Amino acid sequence: MKRTVNTAAAMLICLASAVCLTAATQHKGAISKKNGTTVVNTTSIAAKVRGYGGTTPLKIYISKNKITRIETLPNNESPGIFSKAKRLLSAYIGKDPETAAKMKVDAMSGATYSSEALIGNMRKGLEYYNSRK
Repeated sequence: MKRTVNTAAAMLICLASAVCLTAATQHKGAISKKNGTTVVNTTSIAAKVRGYGGTTPLKIYISKNKITRIETLPNNESPGIFSKAKRLLSAYIGKDPETAAKMKVDAMSGATYSSEALIGNMRKGLEYYNSRK
């Protein structure tokens, strides 16, 4: 009986370790640093966040605890509609990552799917950053 319990405990420890290692490597390269600026790439962090045409990944630039720049990465959204949705990203510039992650930003009328995807990418990227700083 004692041997069975020990074996089961060992198996649980191995399983927990595997889960932790998978979670740790799942978003490898999502955060990088260059010249005092941290860059969060949401490609893997927010892979399930989708706009009308698919994923809408971002690079979020953070320097001195402020969001300084947000870059949209290649996506399949309609260019005209997506450029309208991108305007909402300016609401995050200058904010600290903790405040920005909790912000309620409205979607742009006529570009709702793209807007919601961008907001989702920002939220996921900032939550990821805040949990690792």
